[in-house]
Amino acid sequence: MELTQNNKTCCFFGHREVMHNIKKILTDTIENLIVNKNVNNFYVGNQGQFDSMVYTVLKELKEKYPHIKYSVVLAYLPSKITAEIYGDDTLYPDGLEFVPQRFAISKRNEWMIKKSAYVICHVHKITGGAAKFRDKAVKKGCTVINIADFTDK
Repeated sequence: MELTQNNKTCCFFGHREVMHNIKKILTDTIENLIVNKNVNNFYVGNQGQFDSMVYTVLKELKEKYPHIKYSVVLAYLPSKITAEIYGDDTLYPDGLEFVPQRFAISKRNEWMIKKSAYVICHVHKITGGAAKFRDKAVKKGCTVINIADFTDK
């Protein structure tokens, strides 16, 4: 199921490993966007602990806010494993099948930024993919919320 592109869409970027318990901050941040900014479409990857936590929070918030939509945006062709884990919650962007595998995550992330007005990230290092795509989102003009700024470092 492909979500619509508009100013009501948010995507997520974070380091593979989550160093703090950020679930409450993450939940509160997403809920704030839903309630106060009318954000109702969400895109998340599936490459690490942060993405997994986001997916869990979105599933939980869907029970409270049934109008929201979310998709796990895959960087690689769907497999039996992704189907078992995510069911119908996945989306595979058109054209990504022609991208060399080593560039697939970057192209997928660029696709999510292009579709989003908001980005929630958990970036606590100045290097790595999460920091790179946070910076791309800022450059594009997205509203970027780094929840690492709200944790004890």
